[in-house]
Amino acid sequence: MASKSSGGRVDLPGFFDDLVRCETRLYNALNDRLRERHGIVTSQFEFLRFLRDHPGSRVADLAAEFVIGIGATSKGIDRLEKQAWVMRRPNPSDRRSSLLDLTDDGLKLVAAAEATFTETLAELTEGALGGPSGLAAVQVLSELRSVLERDQIGLPTG
Repeated sequence: MASKSSGGRVDLPGFFDDLVRCETRLYNALNDRLRERHGIVTSQFEFLRFLRDHPGSRVADLAAEFVIGIGATSKGIDRLEKQAWVMRRPNPSDRRSSLLDLTDDGLKLVAAAEATFTETLAELTEGALGGPSGLAAVQVLSELRSVLERDQIGLPTG
């Protein structure tokens, strides 16, 4: 059940519940649509899109961007590499790490999946984000994210 704030005060536990449940429902719906149309899930799409936009990134770069552990990130990249969507190449400045690039198949997949992702997200959010309050919500979440990132809050511990 969605929370309601009253008396000019924000119901913080309710806000948290709404925020997390919205994220979970959107993520799950995007997972379903991406899996159905492209055989991937949202986390794979996000990795592919990041690598398209940041060729030559390292696993550590993805882990930092998505605020997840290096081990989980490396396993995710292993799965993408197994499908021949991502390739690793030696890092000339650090032999302990590899640089990641999309293959031609990975580039085609991310382009097709991005259209599905954008269409689905628009469909799921159009009623709530269409007016001025939608723009305000987007701004507030962007500001909250900026503060959390600036202060390095919520980084993985492992």
